[in-house]
Amino acid sequence: MSFTAGAHSARHVRRIVRSYLREWDLFGLADAVELGVTELLANVVRHVPDRRCTLLLLRRADGGGVRVEVADGSPRQPVPVARVSDDAECGRGLVLLDAVVDKWGVGPGFGDGKTVWFECGGASPAPEAGDAR
Repeated sequence: MSFTAGAHSARHVRRIVRSYLREWDLFGLADAVELGVTELLANVVRHVPDRRCTLLLLRRADGGGVRVEVADGSPRQPVPVARVSDDAECGRGLVLLDAVVDKWGVGPGFGDGKTVWFECGGASPAPEAGDAR
């Protein structure tokens, strides 16, 4: 999906991602994937001047995981912050991403832009109605 990211975009995209994960029987990945999507979209909102991006959600061929790609037109590369002060309001996103996904990286995008991606694997089925997991 291609869109201009705004303050509430992550909430809407999380809902869409969650529905795909449930349909694909990959609901066990929902928390990690939703956090990853939230962090990547927050970076678009903060660091991409026109806030335009494309998000791609791919189910791996083996059915055991997903790959998420967020492409934008900015050449500015994401850089994990080595040390963030305790009272900082930003700078932890890539550290969080690294903690919850299997792997992530940055590749070329359209024009001068980039694509930031992550992969999550190891699924568990969606909880049944009334199942308290």
